[in-house]
Amino acid sequence: MKSALFVVFFVASASAVPTFIRTETLSPDEKIVGGNTIVIEDVPWQVSLQYFGTHICGGSIISTEFVVTAAHCTNGLLSDVMSIRFASSYRNQAGRIVTIRSIHQHPNYNSKLIDYDVSILQVTSPFLLGNDVAIIGLPLSTTRWPPGTSALVSGWGMINQDDESPDLGYLRSVTVQIVSEEACKRAYESDKITNRMFCAGVNGGGKDACQGDSGGPLVIDNVLAGIVSWGYGCGDESYPGVYSNVSVLSEFIKKNAGI
Repeated sequence: MKSALFVVFFVASASAVPTFIRTETLSPDEKIVGGNTIVIEDVPWQVSLQYFGTHICGGSIISTEFVVTAAHCTNGLLSDVMSIRFASSYRNQAGRIVTIRSIHQHPNYNSKLIDYDVSILQVTSPFLLGNDVAIIGLPLSTTRWPPGTSALVSGWGMINQDDESPDLGYLRSVTVQIVSEEACKRAYESDKITNRMFCAGVNGGGKDACQGDSGGPLVIDNVLAGIVSWGYGCGDESYPGVYSNVSVLSEFIKKNAGI
């Protein structure tokens, strides 16, 4: 992709580990870390957010007219250069394409802290629901999941932070566990983790979201618990993935999607 908007962001830290905002940046054919291939019928709410026809991020269908994704996927972009591919296990073929009518980015989005990392996209024509197209449920604003809760992350991102091996861009998923707030803050500088974020990963690392998975879903019991946001590396055992906390952000999401 030629656009300078989509780069891998390296943010200096005490450990000198690169921070990856998990937007597509390298080859257009990379995938999730440590997961397995799946079909869209397994996660029919999953969509590919595309910029001039190229995959940049994931997203989730939350109503027949709205998709939720990460704010860093839409920041600075106009709706008329973006589209959504849905009902496909591939990010670059099959399924259907719909254009975007409007983007509702959280007004408090902070690109430095990657905080309030959520945007709502209104499509120009409604999704027709079926086996390969479905609405994902949203949590209550009071919902909290205890550490150790299993969650499913899906997307078309890289298999690791250095991956450059092309494939067909097939959809993948991986199971991770919710990490305690204390452990999340220990892994990162505590002031980087706000209550709009939570961490998820596995002991020993090796399973994670990566570049190209940004904006995609982390699902618990058929409820959208998190949105892929950022992290240090991909699948690093010392640094679990960081996700936007949908429970905390649910008021903004529901208001702008009319739910």
